[in-house]
Amino acid sequence: MLEIRNLTKHFGPLKAVDGISFRVDRGEVLGFLGPNGAGKSTTMKMATGFLTPTSGTAVICGHDVQQDPLGAKNKFGYLPEGAPAYPDMTPAGFLEFIAEVRRIPTERRKARVEEVVRLVHLENVMHQRIETLSKGFKRRVGLAQAVLHDPEVLILDEPTDGLDPNQKHEVRTLIQRMSQNKAIVLSTHILEEVEAVCTRAIIIARGKVLFDGTPAELADRGPLDDVFRRITTGAQTALS
Repeated sequence: MLEIRNLTKHFGPLKAVDGISFRVDRGEVLGFLGPNGAGKSTTMKMATGFLTPTSGTAVICGHDVQQDPLGAKNKFGYLPEGAPAYPDMTPAGFLEFIAEVRRIPTERRKARVEEVVRLVHLENVMHQRIETLSKGFKRRVGLAQAVLHDPEVLILDEPTDGLDPNQKHEVRTLIQRMSQNKAIVLSTHILEEVEAVCTRAIIIARGKVLFDGTPAELADRGPLDDVFRRITTGAQTALS
C-alpha cells in the first residue's frame, strides 16, 4: 500500500536522506525510529509530496506521489510534525473545511466529523480557537484531520507528542483499531511506542536504514534503549 523507492534528499552539501527504501502492507504499523536529525521527518515529507526529493519517489496505493500527486493524496492521511493548523479557526470550522477539501459528500459530512471528534475526544474544545488549545489538544485536532476521510494509508509524525499518559494510551488504542484495514507509518523517537503499538520497526540514522524487523527481533538484541543507542551510535561513528 505504501512503497518508498530509494528516496534521497540533499540540502546543499548535507545529505539528509540517503537512498531509503521500504514497503508497508495493509495491517502493518511501522515504527519509523531514529535520533533527532536522522531524517525521519524529511522522509515523511517526501513520502507525502510535501517536499520534493532529490531522487527517488513514493508510491501510495499504486499512485506515484511525484507523477500523480492528487491520486496519491486521496489515499493517505498525514499528521505532520507539530500538527500545524490555522490558529484563528476553531476545531469545528477547521474540520468542516478539511471535510470540504477532502470532498466528503455533504450528506455524510456532519456525521463523519462527529464520529471523528468522538474518536479523538475533542467534544469540549470544538468552539475554541485552535491557537488557545494545549499542545495535546492541537495534536488531537491534527490526528482528526488525518483520519477524517478514512484513508487507506496513515502517515503520522510524532502522533503522541505532548499527550499525557492517558491520552497516549487512547491514541495508541485508536491506531491499533484502525490498523486492521490500513497501512500505518508512525514516525517517533519514543521507544515505548514500538512495544505498545508497532508490528514492525525501522531504525535510521544519518539518513540510512540500519535495522528493519519486528519489535520482537529488536528486543532479542537486549533492552530497547540500549539496542537503539548501539545501532545509532555505531552508525554515526562509522559515518563520521
